[in-house]
Amino acid sequence: MSEQKLFAGHAVRRIRRANGLTQAAMAEALDVSPSYLNLIERNQRPLTATLLLKLAERYDFDPRTLTGSTPGGGVEAIRRRLSDPMFADLTIERVQIEDWIAASPDAAEAFARAFDRLSGGSHGSSGESSAARGSTIEPEAIASARAEIERWRNHFADLDVAAEKLADELRLANADLYGAITERLRVKHQLSIRILPFDVMPGHLRKLDLHARQLQLSELLDPASRTFAAAFQLALIEAKAEIDALVAGASFAERAGERLYRRHLTSYFAAAVMMPYARFLRACEATGYDIVLLQRRFGAGFEQVAHRLTTLQRVGQRGLPFFMLRIDRAGQSSKRFAGASASPLVGTERRCPLWQVHNVFARPGSLLPHLVELEDGDRWFTLSRTVHPQTAVSGSVEAEFAICLGLDAKLASPLAAARGIDLNLAPATPIGLGCPACTRPECPQRSAPPAGRVLVFNERERGLSPFSFDME
Repeated sequence: MSEQKLFAGHAVRRIRRANGLTQAAMAEALDVSPSYLNLIERNQRPLTATLLLKLAERYDFDPRTLTGSTPGGGVEAIRRRLSDPMFADLTIERVQIEDWIAASPDAAEAFARAFDRLSGGSHGSSGESSAARGSTIEPEAIASARAEIERWRNHFADLDVAAEKLADELRLANADLYGAITERLRVKHQLSIRILPFDVMPGHLRKLDLHARQLQLSELLDPASRTFAAAFQLALIEAKAEIDALVAGASFAERAGERLYRRHLTSYFAAAVMMPYARFLRACEATGYDIVLLQRRFGAGFEQVAHRLTTLQRVGQRGLPFFMLRIDRAGQSSKRFAGASASPLVGTERRCPLWQVHNVFARPGSLLPHLVELEDGDRWFTLSRTVHPQTAVSGSVEAEFAICLGLDAKLASPLAAARGIDLNLAPATPIGLGCPACTRPECPQRSAPPAGRVLVFNERERGLSPFSFDME
């Protein structure tokens, strides 16, 4: 049987350097010649399945990271960058990008980093220039942390394995997860949990008092949030080695991005303790990914379940590839996880007003399904709902966000929320990636012309859109 082949020289070189090895030393460990390894690293020879297994066994890493760490995020990510209007006069085919990444991975990575730096770190996904994005540009720290999360497709295998083991131990100790975590913190780490009134710790939801050996939680937190806060503290202690290794491997240039990434990994572990991978995936498949049932079964909040759904990419045990967005009423995003979906709806900072995610604020608590179609013909099935973080008391400002989960419509038939919807033939709302990146000519909702297109004026006519433009 012929072996499946993979060109991943850039990743092999990264592994070798991370282990401080010369090509000769690694070649000897893998039982290949140094010249053959040199050709692999230069992408002139494929990495066979046999050699991939040897690498995984010898250097203890998740083989999926070889594809997850493709220069620039891979072909699709490079294509999204090249959709920027500054490249509108160039015709670059997919095969050219594939050849470029294979022949010059470092050059492709350099282009991606330079583009992301100049465009504010949004990875060229929106098809907008930095001038068009204006004040929506992400701070560098947030962009760098998000880039590292997406490099792993928001799936961290080592954290999931450790969290599952811990969750099993906690279940044996106490069927109530919060009670089990409380007891483990008290007995093993000499930390007690104390619920304090809002006026005793104003402005805080969680606080660790090392002098009193107390984890102090605000009474504002609901049961799911209290469990998460307790699991977060346990993650800080018991998952420190795994998290430190992931942070060290990211090699952040600045401290803020590293701290944001560390916080994400700690939250990831806490959620994985609440929703252990194998049990959670089985429940997803048995319930048709019914979010309400999953909330009840695992004692979690809507946003916690939604985020967990983006992480189900374990090798040999994959869930559906969801993406997730969290936006406010002004359309600003505070969370964006593409996972394994590769959806352009996540990459852009702008969103189409025809997308139902904006309408959920008028129907708080309702789950709104929506079938949408992008300009390239791709269909996406999305589910949106509002959430209210437990941060307000009577008379104060109450935060409200819209959570949107999305999935390629071709994969959405198992969803309980998609039952009765013909995902292939049912009418889908035509949307774009924000007006500056959208070229639909007759959209009555358009608020700006497409970037890089010439405006056309005819005083004797008025179309559906307030802007007419050259389609070429």
